[in-house]
Amino acid sequence: MEKQKGYTQKTHAVPTKRYCQTLDLKDDPALIQEYVKRHSEMHHWPEIAEGIRTVGILEMEIYQQGTRLFMIVETPLDFEWDSAFEKLATLPRQAEWEEYMSIFQQADAGATSSEKWKLMDRIFRLYD
Repeated sequence: MEKQKGYTQKTHAVPTKRYCQTLDLKDDPALIQEYVKRHSEMHHWPEIAEGIRTVGILEMEIYQQGTRLFMIVETPLDFEWDSAFEKLATLPRQAEWEEYMSIFQQADAGATSSEKWKLMDRIFRLYD
């Protein structure tokens, strides 16, 4: 299994920073299975990935454990979170995607990505 071997990371030509977020899915195995499917390479919406890159995000990963989702967003150091997500909300199919995803998520219907996904505080790192 890949999770026991670890996940490789991309390297970028610029220094980066990370944002970490969490969101819970509805506790329904069929919905969770469909959510995972809709995020697979074969079934994702290309316009959504293009929009994510358009606002300056270099990499985005979502991990799942049961109903809990954990997202890592990598950006250049000059990335501005609020303005990027305001722009993202206006891009083609983004509102449609968020509305569709709300079927699976424990979040208000009609909420934007930045309203649903909650930024997390880092509480530990390997200190120098």
